[in-house]
Amino acid sequence: MPRNAKDVDEADMTVRLKYGIHTISLLASPDWPFSRLTTELLTVIQERYPNGLTTSVGSPDLTPIPAPISTSQSDDTPNITPKIAYGLPKQPDDLSEGWKYINAVPSDKLGKKGFTDMCTVAFVVLDHDADETQAEFTVDVPEPPEDEEVDIGEEEGIEEGEE
Repeated sequence: MPRNAKDVDEADMTVRLKYGIHTISLLASPDWPFSRLTTELLTVIQERYPNGLTTSVGSPDLTPIPAPISTSQSDDTPNITPKIAYGLPKQPDDLSEGWKYINAVPSDKLGKKGFTDMCTVAFVVLDHDADETQAEFTVDVPEPPEDEEVDIGEEEGIEEGEE
């Protein structure tokens, strides 16, 4: 679903949603219910990653996104969307420390569950009948590059005794 001016005007924060190697940034509001965040996230995933999500750079395996199911044959029955479990970092300044599951129902508001502007949130797409409290969050956290140590006295063009 394309964004429109009304959606952008309502957005008070950016939420960075992570799964595997993917980071999806969504404009949101602390007043949004989790059901709206889930709908927005699934729309983005289905548009950008129709074959599924990649868990790590070295793995060609894709995690498929379950398709919505209907509870009856009638076109009037709404689809049931896949379950998504969300987690906040155990240590916001170190994502490698892992994630704690957010116990939220679809009507809970994002702001009431700790979402703030530029927060990082892990997610996992679950089967329709899965227990989200047992969710395991797979997030590929890149290692920072090793800083090359440079001995200042050995810089090119500087000899002993020079200033």
